[in-house]
Amino acid sequence: MKIVSIVGKKNTGKTSLTVKVIEELTKRGYNVASIKHSHHTMEMDRENTDTWKHKNAGSNVVVGIGSTTFFNVRKEMDLNRLLFLIKHMDNVDFVVIEGFKRYNYPKIATSPDVVDEYTIKQVDSFTIDYKGLTELVDLIEERSHDIVDTLFANNCGYNDGEAIACDIRNGNITVDNLDGVHSYLSIDGKVVGLNRFVSDYLKQSVLGVINTLNLKDYNVEDIQDIELIIPGKSHLTPTDANCSIQINGKDLEINAFTKNIVSNSINGMIRSLKTESDVKTIEIVISNIEHDQLENASIELKTNNHSVEINEFTQGILKETTYAIVNSLKIDDEIKELKINVGE
Repeated sequence: MKIVSIVGKKNTGKTSLTVKVIEELTKRGYNVASIKHSHHTMEMDRENTDTWKHKNAGSNVVVGIGSTTFFNVRKEMDLNRLLFLIKHMDNVDFVVIEGFKRYNYPKIATSPDVVDEYTIKQVDSFTIDYKGLTELVDLIEERSHDIVDTLFANNCGYNDGEAIACDIRNGNITVDNLDGVHSYLSIDGKVVGLNRFVSDYLKQSVLGVINTLNLKDYNVEDIQDIELIIPGKSHLTPTDANCSIQINGKDLEINAFTKNIVSNSINGMIRSLKTESDVKTIEIVISNIEHDQLENASIELKTNNHSVEINEFTQGILKETTYAIVNSLKIDDEIKELKINVGE
């Protein structure tokens, strides 16, 4: 998803230029979303309609569904929160924003007094012709980007979203140079950036659990997108636990960052089993793995050096998830046996 904002003082043609940009992007085959920012109250439904009555009765979120669907929320939402929701609502290629001139996204300015470091072009909305519009949209294609905190480019030598966004705006790199990120995360309404490793790690771990479910019972034939919401306070405090991994009897060298990720993931899984009130050490051994197939593999679980009996369903979840966690580390050798120790 790429984002661009049309900004300018009042009566400088922001809306007319926004409409032209949307039309041209749509003409080029893109799926476009748009956001309009205003300092005034905006009403999506007319007075005395049913949805208007719902809102006046006290509903904080009103959804109208007919030939179209609209949401009327009784509060101003943060732009990044809106962009995150749009990303997950539809397969959007571009988001064109009218306004939000104080945000750090590529901007097209319709007046010189709003030009800043994020501006990629200043235009006169009233005199721009079709050639100028196509050149402008070419520039938008080249120099707009996704939510800033989701930008990572290890192959370019840095992971600073602001610096990466700046280089994209200046034409030094393109979005094709960015790492492929497969998972996106929001906590308490704030977008949290995930680099390629963490993104892959979460994806593989969640898929490991999902693979144990009878998805056909829920009319899921082919997994396309996964949406996971964990509401309320999770009470999961990150831990700095010691962690070691053995593959086929050989120690796997992992850095402190990876140790923390693996130990927190394993701790979270085992806590959910409620094996003991105070789990200090965990050992998981999965053996007899054949060509990435886990169905006939065996698993042993110990907490605090005590063997834990787990049923077949739980065995499946632990096997799939633990294997997915280790597989995200991009092991070169075929994994036939793996052992993970977490704890003091």
